[in-house]
Amino acid sequence: MFQNRVAVVTGSAKGIGKAIAEEFRNAGARVCGIDILPNEYYVGDLGDKAVLEDFARQVIADCGHVDYLINNAPPLMKGLDQCSYEEFSRALGVGVTAPFYLAKLFAPHFAPGASIVNISSSRDRMSQPQTESYTAAKGGISALTHALAVSLSGKVRVNSISPGWIDTGDAVWEGPDAVQQPAGRVGNPLDIANMVLYLCSQKAGFLTGENICIDGGMTRQMIYHNDFGWTLEGGAVL
Repeated sequence: MFQNRVAVVTGSAKGIGKAIAEEFRNAGARVCGIDILPNEYYVGDLGDKAVLEDFARQVIADCGHVDYLINNAPPLMKGLDQCSYEEFSRALGVGVTAPFYLAKLFAPHFAPGASIVNISSSRDRMSQPQTESYTAAKGGISALTHALAVSLSGKVRVNSISPGWIDTGDAVWEGPDAVQQPAGRVGNPLDIANMVLYLCSQKAGFLTGENICIDGGMTRQMIYHNDFGWTLEGGAVL
């Protein structure tokens, strides 16, 4: 399905981004990844304008065009109490500005039938305390998605995915963390990668400007005091 297609994946060295890159390769695509961590294509800081420009030049020099742009690289998560002005600005730079600028840089080079998929988060619609930098960036990329879909109408389809709790190997999600979810488990990177490849395929040819939340149903689960073992004591959920 993706033979000889070119997929650009940001944050491709680990977690969801690595799974997306691997699935594209398995499907026959050439993957051009960028990450601040070691990876198979380009090591660089997505918060640096010059790096984005150099990366885009290298992709076009090597491949000539782009079929799929997957903006996956995660921004910093810090909250109101600890996040500095510079850290907040950097989170927006990595999480919103970089996806915008890569779309702009690649705009003349997208092949017919091209697709952009932005990785947002279920935090674009719900929050925990002290997560402002990450939440703002994820809300921004969700809104950027429908703006780009309209601006690139007829040329590139643009959609976003909002993952919920995904086990990327950084922590163990089991017990109550898993069973509280309507799906009965936390997600895994392939849950997201599979949707990315679907959105890039012609099976999703009539889908653009949309956000798909893949969170095991957590954002649909209404919880009140004494529901499902949850209690509120002294202003804290126990």
